Amino acid sequence: MDDIYIKIKQLRFEQGMTLKELSQKTNLSISFLSQIERGTSSLAITSLKKIADAFGVKMIHFFEEETNINYVKKKEDQKPFKIESSDSTFIRLSSNFPERKMEPFIVKLKPKQKDAELVRHPGEEFFYCMKGALIVRVEEQEYHLYEGETIHFPSTVPHMWENPLNQETVLLSITTPAIF
Repeated sequence: MDDIYIKIKQLRFEQGMTLKELSQKTNLSISFLSQIERGTSSLAITSLKKIADAFGVKMIHFFEEETNINYVKKKEDQKPFKIESSDSTFIRLSSNFPERKMEPFIVKLKPKQKDAELVRHPGEEFFYCMKGALIVRVEEQEYHLYEGETIHFPSTVPHMWENPLNQETVLLSITTPAIF
């Protein structure tokens, strides 16, 4: 994830954009953008999306290590990362190729971890409980998943998740659309 900050600064210089101009295009403060470029502040996916749009690139640009199309994601290239405002650890499983439609991850939830609020966004979500247990609330209904069980739902409906256990829960998560 450290490379993201370097790539943001590099793109800004390549496009001859000042921090003020980037701030105006993203509605993010100049001081926040400066902290991002120095790697001293966390970056939410929503903020990264605004930055990507301002530069006219896809979010995957910040995560690509090579420009070659590669259909295989070797184990040594599956690096864990965190997203601001989430205690979860994510491991991206997808390779890079144009026009991908889905985003597969391994997600690790800490013991007793729970989303703070219901969320909704375009696309679909699929979870396979690999280890532990998961409670998924979709609208007003709660679904309890145990190892080997799955859930698949439209992410346009309000939803949230919770690890009810005193141990880590590990999920295979596949979402659409592809965000990286």
